[in-house]
Amino acid sequence: MFTTDLLISSLFPPLPDGVGIATLLLLALIIDRLAGDPMILYRRLPHPVVLIGRAVSYFAARCNKAGHSPRRQIAAGTMSWLLIVGGGIAIAILIVTGLRALPFGWTIEALLASSLIAGRSLRDHVASVQAGLARSTEAGRTAVGHIVGRDTADLDPPGIARAAIESAAENFSDGVIAPIFWFALFGLPGIVAYKAINTLDSMIGYRTAQYLYFGRCAARADDLANWLPARISGLLLCLAAASGKLADARNGWRVMQRDARLHASPNAGWPEAAMAGALGIALGGPRSYPGGVHEAAWLGAPGAQIADANAIAAARKLIDRAELLLTAGIALVAAGMFFQAG
Repeated sequence: MFTTDLLISSLFPPLPDGVGIATLLLLALIIDRLAGDPMILYRRLPHPVVLIGRAVSYFAARCNKAGHSPRRQIAAGTMSWLLIVGGGIAIAILIVTGLRALPFGWTIEALLASSLIAGRSLRDHVASVQAGLARSTEAGRTAVGHIVGRDTADLDPPGIARAAIESAAENFSDGVIAPIFWFALFGLPGIVAYKAINTLDSMIGYRTAQYLYFGRCAARADDLANWLPARISGLLLCLAAASGKLADARNGWRVMQRDARLHASPNAGWPEAAMAGALGIALGGPRSYPGGVHEAAWLGAPGAQIADANAIAAARKLIDRAELLLTAGIALVAAGMFFQAG
């Protein structure tokens, strides 16, 4: 992160002595852990991801024309992508430039970054599935339906647990680690750019008749943006498993290396396979979506322990420990920079 600070300081007004990008990131992680999205900020102002979503909807409604040729749809989707991501970067640069002129503007910078890191939200949503499944199958289906895109109407308890754990592992990568990664590299413009890329993919990056061509750029860009963070996520889950007795780190690493590439996504398989191996369960398998049943490979040993509410609890603990390990590492870097400046 020392090299990153040199890059960012060359683009923006400098931070105070002893305060670096690691300090901002540490503060953002603490805010997210303690408060989640700061409601004091977004009670009256729209959340940044909501604004990005509105922009995506605007361009999709006006530029994605079914009668256009595939080449024209790809061009329209690419131009929309460039305008949304580029616009987000430009706005973030203006915000950072303005905040750096204020005595404690860097704290607001960290506050804004915290709203783009979804650690608290992830933990809360997965906990609600665990609590719902403990009450009844129907309550579990309702809760897991809030965090997955698949059809949950016919999920049995193990299916509900698998869906929750898979979502937790994937969102640990693209909702926590990837935003941290891009903020560490490029500060607020980096994390805003990533959230724009990720939101574009979640809204239009589908292989459906409507978005097959228009959303192609969004899907490919998201794959690239998450390539390294996904692998870091899998590694962190294995390290978290090694730091306690709640999971099997060696099996997590073995299953990740063996099964990650079996996943349909080039990225999601890494944290999901690491999670499956560490917990000794099988994830993946056939799943039902509104468009029909999608066959998917199993991650982990066939016939492994059946996922249940206890497995969801173990997954939550593993993710929490992985984030705490990363936070501790960032804190060490921030402390080193502080004492170096002194």
